[in-house]
Amino acid sequence: MIVKTKKYKLESNTYIKLGLLNVLKQQWWVFLIALAICAGYFWIPNMWWIIGATIALVLYILFWVIQFAGVTQLEQTKMLFEKLSYEINSQQILIKLNPRQGMPIKWDQVKSASIGKDHLLLIINKAQLIHLPFKIFNNDNERKFVESILKRKKLVK
Repeated sequence: MIVKTKKYKLESNTYIKLGLLNVLKQQWWVFLIALAICAGYFWIPNMWWIIGATIALVLYILFWVIQFAGVTQLEQTKMLFEKLSYEINSQQILIKLNPRQGMPIKWDQVKSASIGKDHLLLIINKAQLIHLPFKIFNNDNERKFVESILKRKKLVK
């Protein structure tokens, strides 16, 4: 079975938000480092431990926000933010710009996936992700078929 979706345009704000959340989930241990630096207060009581850790954490998050915002401005990634349709089957995901132009992505290129309350998120790497809102599927059975593919490929945790 091949699932053909409606055309969908990924908004840059949605991309930045999803990309940042993905990086923070993958690199949760950064918050532990900030807590360890804050714990220096118990060794030498000084508020600069807490201030320094907070500034470092804010700069780290700001770094990733700038990275994802920059991706939305690059000429090479303009295609990600155009109206695209998808053809999904058990072998690959075909991202189609128009009926003649498309790019296949094999399922082994997808690192992980998550199912939200109103979308599917396929993570290729830190900067590349495929956001599939449920509204682009033609019916509920197609969405469930894609979810079953994700479970069979062990991409959903």
